Amino acid sequence: MAKKQSSAEKRHRKSEERRMRNKSAKSAVKTSVKKFVSLAQKKDPGAEEALKEMIKKIDTAAGKGIIKKNTAARKKSRMQRFYNTMKAAQ
Repeated sequence: MAKKQSSAEKRHRKSEERRMRNKSAKSAVKTSVKKFVSLAQKKDPGAEEALKEMIKKIDTAAGKGIIKKNTAARKKSRMQRFYNTMKAAQ
């Protein structure tokens, strides 16, 4: 993208870098959620470890402002509740 001012070029370059970094972090959160859900549905003993990892990724993304704090809390709450119901069903 051709801009006239060098400051505009830098701004564009930096926003692109941030966009890619944020996209990567969001993708990591989604992947960890899918991994946890699949393990929990199979009643795999590794589900608890996957839950901890997922919570860590969500907290990291929320701390960096990639996802909002309430969104992070909601995701963690739903996944914890899902884990508890799966564990109770065993």
